[in-house]
Amino acid sequence: MEDSIAIRGNARRSRRGQTITNFHHYRVEIFCEVVDLIIQEMNNRFSEVSTELLSCIACLDPKSSFSQFNVQKLLRLADLYPEDFSSNDYLYLESQLRNYIYNVQRDPQFSEVGDLGSLAQQMVKTGKNTVFPFVYRLIQLALVLPVATASVERVFSAMNIVKTDLRNKMGDEWMNDCLVVYIEKDIFATIENEQILQRFQRMKTRRMQLPPLRYSSATTTNTSSVNQ
Repeated sequence: MEDSIAIRGNARRSRRGQTITNFHHYRVEIFCEVVDLIIQEMNNRFSEVSTELLSCIACLDPKSSFSQFNVQKLLRLADLYPEDFSSNDYLYLESQLRNYIYNVQRDPQFSEVGDLGSLAQQMVKTGKNTVFPFVYRLIQLALVLPVATASVERVFSAMNIVKTDLRNKMGDEWMNDCLVVYIEKDIFATIENEQILQRFQRMKTRRMQLPPLRYSSATTTNTSSVNQ
């Protein structure tokens, strides 16, 4: 790694015979360049608030005997969820966090816990979710965050498909109904069209009746055969 090589990418400096070591080349010109690109991409994708949120959630990580636990960051995490923590809850949260970390670090039942999901399960199993309810609420919020974020991204992706140029005047309620059907299409695929038609027909009296359903014709056939 200490062998000298010619400077790459700069013809003028190369002609002068200037050299650098392999270590400098791989560390500065490759490793640092890649790290800078990653940091730039992360900054473009995540806002300052999102980065702070992820940093606070990382403090709940139970790995290495809760080595990343930080009371101040977790208090900041509670600040980001004002609807879930009242002013009275916030007063008790700091002392509860300190008691919680003192307790779980000395409990052998938590020594093998490696992720937030297992931590939540272990807290319920040992009853600590009732002893430290505010801490357990923070863990629940941390577990729900990826699902909520993914759901929002799915909605925005679906909106580009549902609300096209030909549907740019559709109302909010109609668009919401269309989005629900599109996003939850796996669930709606299990519902028979006849059930949907039947429910739609019974919602209110309409000027025109929908075409006969298959189950109706089958029922009529069975009834006529019985009468015969």
